[in-house]
Amino acid sequence: MLQQIIAVIIILFFIFRLSSQRRKKDVSHSEFWLWLIFWILALIAIIMIKTIDRLVADWGFSSSGINFLIYLAVLTLFYVVFRLELNLAKLDRELTKVVRHLSLNQSKKQTDNQNHN
Repeated sequence: MLQQIIAVIIILFFIFRLSSQRRKKDVSHSEFWLWLIFWILALIAIIMIKTIDRLVADWGFSSSGINFLIYLAVLTLFYVVFRLELNLAKLDRELTKVVRHLSLNQSKKQTDNQNHN
């Protein structure tokens, strides 16, 4: 029970911080709602941990509900890291294209200036 209370306090703190970041416009509207929904779902999961324990047992898993939530969180984190890696690779390719284009334009301007002189 003490762990649940601590977890609820921590989640409420994160929700408060998220709200203050939204007021300062440090997070976008869509980011705010994404994180708010995430923290509310986490809060519900913590409050309903006994129900999750029963569901996990009914599904035939031998571990507790909190273990199931941790496994789910780890899988979600791996997916997020995978998506971030894909986005970083895409940004790297786009940045390379922009730098190449700027370099070619600058080189062309220098060549044109030398031809006019």
